[in-house]
Amino acid sequence: MLDATMTGQLKQYLAMLREPIELVASLGDDAKSAQTRELLSEIAALSDKVSASFDGDNPRKPSFVIRRAADAEKWVRFAGLPMGHEFTSLVLAMLWAGGHPPKVSDEVLQQIRDLEGDFAFEMYFSLSCHNCPDVVQALTLLALENPRITATLIEGGAFQQEVDERGVMAVPATFLNGEMFASGKMSVEELLAKLDTGAEARTAEKLSEKAPFDVLIVGGGPAGAAASIYAARKGFRTGIAAERFGGQALDTLGIENFISVKYTEGPKLARELEAHVAENGVDVMNLAQAEKLIAAGRAGELHEIVLKNGASLKARALVIATGARWRNLGVPGEFEYRNRGVAYCPHCDGPLFKGKRVAVIGGGNSGVEAAIDLANIVGHVTLIEFADSLCADQVLQDKLRSMPNVDIHVSAQTTEITGDGERVSGLIYKNRATGEEHRVELEGVFVQIGLVPNTEWLKDSGLALSNFGEIEIDAKAATNLPGVFAAGDVTTVPYKQIVIAMGEGSKAALSAFDYIIRNAPAEAIAEAA
Repeated sequence: MLDATMTGQLKQYLAMLREPIELVASLGDDAKSAQTRELLSEIAALSDKVSASFDGDNPRKPSFVIRRAADAEKWVRFAGLPMGHEFTSLVLAMLWAGGHPPKVSDEVLQQIRDLEGDFAFEMYFSLSCHNCPDVVQALTLLALENPRITATLIEGGAFQQEVDERGVMAVPATFLNGEMFASGKMSVEELLAKLDTGAEARTAEKLSEKAPFDVLIVGGGPAGAAASIYAARKGFRTGIAAERFGGQALDTLGIENFISVKYTEGPKLARELEAHVAENGVDVMNLAQAEKLIAAGRAGELHEIVLKNGASLKARALVIATGARWRNLGVPGEFEYRNRGVAYCPHCDGPLFKGKRVAVIGGGNSGVEAAIDLANIVGHVTLIEFADSLCADQVLQDKLRSMPNVDIHVSAQTTEITGDGERVSGLIYKNRATGEEHRVELEGVFVQIGLVPNTEWLKDSGLALSNFGEIEIDAKAATNLPGVFAAGDVTTVPYKQIVIAMGEGSKAALSAFDYIIRNAPAEAIAEAA
């Protein structure tokens, strides 16, 4: 199961185990069970602190439990083979079970241990999903730190019948005590916020007690991260308030145009950004969703950001970098069947539609790339584009047209997504040239029609927005409000790219520095320096 490179790396990791762990498998007579036996046997052979047994009686086969030998009450179960993106999750589960400390704060660990109640989690993932590992690892940590929490992590492709019966059509999908709990990516902090009802109030109180920042960045994507590093390096007290650190990069799989890096992936880039930000002493406030901007009355006074949890943060200068999100179709059926056939991430959810019929809405690069990706997995792809022609790069169009299981419809306006009340069953589009309506029978719809800036919270702030809702900025990233700057996909800057966002974030921070030294009292500047 493991090649020489993986074996060597895993042996090094297992040397970090502080206590013995047990791998207890429940197996059947199928090929997946045989692979599971082979994998666990290979792992056990790499360390005298790992034992593997195959006498488990769990009805999900193949599956296996990871637990500390001296504390069998704390365990996590993998059902199916956690390979691909989840191999790291498997390694971390073994390390944490064996006493190696996780990279989370003592405060988070104590919050997990203090949770009251019994929580039985079941979570479905796919091996190609780059959003799933965060949820897998968060649930693993909960289960291994609190004996009243259990986590069963299920590879959907190995349990297709179960996936169909429970109506799982998007991953990550998390069930709690048999009921749907959450769909989508979640960090351990987000999980705790949902489970610990008093956490939000405690967090709000703690945030409101913070002293004013010199520069506060709202948003934790590439633009916000770059802005924070540049501001902190100027010696200013810098903070980031982010709904989720990493931003849309977390939802991006392959990145091949990040200059000097031939290939990376969004989650990896986000981790590296977070480490770089931390090295510069930036105060990162995650899960902090901005709700209102109260701009200073005049230059030199403090701006205020009110968060959704009720907290209030103040700063001499602001950099708004809240990014953008996937645009919705806005047609009947889209909301009703979201995560029940309507999806936005082909990399994450594509494997759940293996052999089925799907549609991709959108003929730009994202849409055509999604259609190409899906055509290698699903039974048939119908691509629907509103314009008279596809606007993706020609090389992508040529690749798509060469695939035998793809139909392309241009001048086609999607008017409705239909379903049977439980899941998607079809799509209706209108030929814009003739007005004729057509119905396509299918099981999934992937929406890829561009981005919407995250500026709804700024509508009544006095900040100038374009007709598309983007923040209007000048060549120095300044807005119409003194001391308020903006950067990245949330602004009017064309070409929404990671490298451009980073450059704009850096520019915004330098402009904020220039603003502060020209407007802050002399003693404040001396104190910052």
